[in-house]
Amino acid sequence: MEKIGIVVAMEEEKNAVQKLMKDIELEECYELDFYKGKIQGKKCVLVQSGVGKVNAARTTQILIDKYKVNRVINVGAAASINPMLNIGDVLIGKYVVQHDFDITAFGHSKGYITGVGNNVRCDSDFLYKVEEKLEEEKKFSKKDNDEKKKKDYNVKIGIVATGDVFCSEVDMRDEIRGTFNADAVDMECGAIGQVCYLDNIPFIVIRGISDTPDGNNAGTFDKNLELASKRCSEVLNDILQDEF
Repeated sequence: MEKIGIVVAMEEEKNAVQKLMKDIELEECYELDFYKGKIQGKKCVLVQSGVGKVNAARTTQILIDKYKVNRVINVGAAASINPMLNIGDVLIGKYVVQHDFDITAFGHSKGYITGVGNNVRCDSDFLYKVEEKLEEEKKFSKKDNDEKKKKDYNVKIGIVATGDVFCSEVDMRDEIRGTFNADAVDMECGAIGQVCYLDNIPFIVIRGISDTPDGNNAGTFDKNLELASKRCSEVLNDILQDEF
């Protein structure tokens, strides 16, 4: 039976996912708390890594080595750098990049990582099923007149750029958007994706939009972190209803 590792960075994100889980068992390893249980009948191991690429990469490798997960899902908040993504929307990663990885002095493009490439693509089989599901929901919503059944937020597929910096400056936002055509920025998923790529483990990222870099978005992030976490967990729960 497949075992899914779920990595979050912050407590609010962990709490939102934990509410979905049943038959929870807590186990401590390397001073991290691992929550073993089930979501939609599927075996899952949930862990809060802490913020940043090193914490995320370390935690992902422990999940793979000790808990023998054969799929990893990263769930959490992110900042929108695409004007079409609003606070409360959810972005499912098509691929992830590390915007702060720079060996351009050796003739490589920004974000290029030796042995990995310019980006890490998320699980293509999963994305195909998600795209099908989103298309079905669009068709259903057009036919359905019951507004209560419709989501009050959008779920989109796009590019997530990761760096060890909380992006708050407009110039940085615009540079990342222009260089990578990215839709959102975070501080973990690029590193998680890199570990999964090197270990040949399918990887998925689900990010709820909490803010947008505007010079004053730290407060916006704090205000909307729980909302973004809740929306992510809703999409995760919906996804895990299906076989993949």
